[in-house]
Amino acid sequence: MMASRILPCCCFLLLGAPTAAFAMNDQVAREQDIVGLRLGQRVLVDDGSCGAGQIKEVSGAKMTPTGVLPSRRCIPRSGPKKK
Repeated sequence: MMASRILPCCCFLLLGAPTAAFAMNDQVAREQDIVGLRLGQRVLVDDGSCGAGQIKEVSGAKMTPTGVLPSRRCIPRSGPKKK
């Protein structure tokens, strides 16, 4: 009886894992383009606000009563600039 409940839960978690991993590699041109930021999600913003060789990372840092509070920081760019 317990095994019949565990198997569907495991399948659900495994199917959701690639989606979560893909969502962490999003990149947008403006911070206004970020819609529905989730807790723990990271989005790269290429708006030129960081120094040379860096890109802005916006992440869902804290849950508040009004929604997810974003955190911003500049991180090293890991490749050529995307157009």
